[in-house]
Amino acid sequence: MQTFDFDLFVIGGGSGGVRAARMSAQRGARVGLAEVAAMGGTCVNVGCIPKKLYSYAAHYGDSFEESHGFGWVGEKPVFDWDILKANRAREISRLNGVYVQLLESAGVKIIKGWARLLDEHTIEVDDRKFTAKHILVSTGGTPTVPALPGREHVLTSDHMFDLSPFPKRLMVVGGGYIACEFASIFNGLGSEVTQVHRRDMLLTGFDEDVRRFIAAEMGKTGITLRLGSEVSAITKTDTGLQVEFKDGAAGLEVDAVLYATGRVPNANGIGLETVGVAVNAAGAIQVNEHYQTSVPSIYALGDVTARMQLTPVALGEAMVVVDQLFGPAAGKKPRNMSYEFVPTAVFTHPNIGTVGYSEADARAKFGKVTVFRADFKALKHTLSGSTERTLMKLLVEDATDRVVGLHMVGPDAGEIVQGLAVAMKAGATKAVFDSTIGIHPTVAEEFVTMREPVST
Repeated sequence: MQTFDFDLFVIGGGSGGVRAARMSAQRGARVGLAEVAAMGGTCVNVGCIPKKLYSYAAHYGDSFEESHGFGWVGEKPVFDWDILKANRAREISRLNGVYVQLLESAGVKIIKGWARLLDEHTIEVDDRKFTAKHILVSTGGTPTVPALPGREHVLTSDHMFDLSPFPKRLMVVGGGYIACEFASIFNGLGSEVTQVHRRDMLLTGFDEDVRRFIAAEMGKTGITLRLGSEVSAITKTDTGLQVEFKDGAAGLEVDAVLYATGRVPNANGIGLETVGVAVNAAGAIQVNEHYQTSVPSIYALGDVTARMQLTPVALGEAMVVVDQLFGPAAGKKPRNMSYEFVPTAVFTHPNIGTVGYSEADARAKFGKVTVFRADFKALKHTLSGSTERTLMKLLVEDATDRVVGLHMVGPDAGEIVQGLAVAMKAGATKAVFDSTIGIHPTVAEEFVTMREPVST
């Protein structure tokens, strides 16, 4: 009988990898984990956590201005970019330590270095070799920048948290989550932001009402949107970066250019081709419903599989793998993972929260759908002086009365939608929403008071 150094060896210390390693070790497995960078992966170091901290920071500029309508007088404080960077770095360092402590206390052996597969049971980390009965690849994703003249002058999202100096003029290229969030953040912190996107609307895949509404709201905050436009070249000048466009529109000089046009699986240089792990045309590792690759002893999850690039999804996938390999926790059934009704938020200003189907997708899947929609000014802004508005939308399948889509653009949208996602997952109907008493006066109560459909 073959013996191994580990029962499970995890390549990658991001959210999914850490969860799989820690929970497997708690089930009694011998677990090793290799990570070349700071523990916590993209989410902790250059993604969700620092982005949300900077989003909080960016809201204060507006909040100080809005406070005057509530009787607060005086000038708003001066923003210090270096203080924000230092405080963020300290918090991220603390979280890195928490991740290490969680792994070590569970009995996981942490190996620092670059890991690559040698065969179906062997991993090399720098000059050391380890064997494992099972291997889990959870190396995440990485930003990608298209080939264009001046590509060497652009930044990716990984660079944005420690920029020096603070960019007074920032161009953001892209129309997805990351592009929209950074445009809102730096605009709120004081940059003059221009967002360029080759399509005619932001946030492909989101409900079209949400897409139109957020573009209007972002424009009201001062972001200049150049939709249907593509960058042709970037050149360095004595005073910044000169950006030219393919459509012949006038060029623009800025201090920094962020390219947020997509992420690709972080799968190069880890030996997938050596072992024969199948990947698709985009380089994502192909897995079955148990996250098993074409090599039976090797599993993969999270962004490296490019199924749904969200941290909580990677955590859920990790628990499926743990239960599959080492059995469920005592008294529990093995976990499974559903990609239907996964809630998500976009931390633009204002926020977006959504769960379920867009109107177009709901009509395609369910046929007859009734739409309820509300567009209003929140109570806070009756005194704040802000022109910000809130959008809420429900999509109801006619045949069952089930709510199959729920969308919001407005303050704390993620916090509100998270709770309603539980109801959606449980199959709540519009009748259930209607019979639920609202909390007054809140923005959220609008979701249980919408009675008149706008279309069917």
